[in-house]
Amino acid sequence: MPLHLLKLCVGAESIADLESWIGERMRAAKKAGRPPEQIHTTRMVPKRIAELTDGGSLYWVIKGQVACRQELIDIRPFTDADGISRCHLVMQPAVTAVSPRPCRPFQGWRYLPDADKPRDLSAGDADVSHFPEPLRRELRELGLI
Repeated sequence: MPLHLLKLCVGAESIADLESWIGERMRAAKKAGRPPEQIHTTRMVPKRIAELTDGGSLYWVIKGQVACRQELIDIRPFTDADGISRCHLVMQPAVTAVSPRPCRPFQGWRYLPDADKPRDLSAGDADVSHFPEPLRRELRELGLI
């Protein structure tokens, strides 16, 4: 059964902000001749790498709510120039909106068991998936969705 990570998306105001940032990073990598990979660097290295890369995703918390996810492709531990262990989380660049759910702030990342993950928003959720993200967030905060 896959395992997931939960992480704050610091500085992003919306899923669109995150997607824009990803696009900029992908274009910069391509321009610099690097592989166009979506990489996020963390200080701590997960211990359960095999479970995370077996269908796991990184769930992003934006503005106090679990808002979206990206599929994890690889986890690459490394040591930086200062001798500090770090980790590259390599993800699919596609961002999938999920059913929003409140989440308190925390540092670093947290494991998210598969049974506790929020469901993806899809075309089957036509009643809310087409709403703008700020409206979905407000409706969620009001307990209407």
